[in-house]
Amino acid sequence: MSETATTLVPNPVPQPSAQVAAAKRQTFTRLLMKNRLAMLGFGFIIIWTILAIIAPLVAPYGPTLTDTASKLQAPNAAHWFGTDNFGRDVLSRVLYGARISIWTGLIAVAISFCIGVPLGGIAAYYGGRIGNVIMRLMDILLAFPSLVLSMAIAASIGAGLTSAMIAVGVVGIPEFARLMYGQTISLKEKEYIEASRAIGVKDKVILFRHILPNALAPLLVQATLGMGFAILTASSLSFLGLGVKPPIAEWGAMIAEGREYIISGQWWLVTFPGLGIATAILGFNLLGDGLRDVLDPRLRSGK
Repeated sequence: MSETATTLVPNPVPQPSAQVAAAKRQTFTRLLMKNRLAMLGFGFIIIWTILAIIAPLVAPYGPTLTDTASKLQAPNAAHWFGTDNFGRDVLSRVLYGARISIWTGLIAVAISFCIGVPLGGIAAYYGGRIGNVIMRLMDILLAFPSLVLSMAIAASIGAGLTSAMIAVGVVGIPEFARLMYGQTISLKEKEYIEASRAIGVKDKVILFRHILPNALAPLLVQATLGMGFAILTASSLSFLGLGVKPPIAEWGAMIAEGREYIISGQWWLVTFPGLGIATAILGFNLLGDGLRDVLDPRLRSGK
């Protein structure tokens, strides 16, 4: 009677979660760095962010320092971007304006994210009357043009930087709510969610520990794109007199102050703050498109 030798094959050792996460981060970074447009946008963002932080160190003059003897000077050696109708240095005001614009965008997107994501998740997870009420409210907000709605909100609160942040943040809530709604609808029927329900995990734990982390990729893309929208809308409010109050340096307000001098030839008053708005928005939009391409496997496989 012969004995059959059996070879025991050891079970593969599972890769530690930390190593898996590190590998995913490396892959994400490598793919993002290959996207030249995303890197160009990221470069714009980094430049403006650094300039905004160190504005007090690099600005040649104070943003509100007036010199009537030097008003409406064209770009020269003393004032690289020229001076405005009060003799204030345009370069210094553009640098300080970056602080206001980027900060406004960050706060507005944070408001949209922190309110819209929970509302969308609750509406999709529970459904029924609660979901209908929430999503119909979002549809009402989407029915109004974003600039008109933000103007109405800012005017009702009162002109100022805080009201501009709140107005832009409220206008952006429906985008995050609808995105989170769609993600939650597709995720709540997954096996691991059903298993969590079966063992009695609380709904808020399922929403914030299981569904939200798996929906972060598209939400991150929306937040990046929303930054460009927030900067543009906040600048528009300041241009219309519903944002920051003079003499605070802000790109939209600077364009509003300089628009009446375009015909007389003082082109620099609107050109340089306009370039600031354009490059900042372009940076966030390019980075958002790059993140979407990297995070969406369907788009990545199609290239």
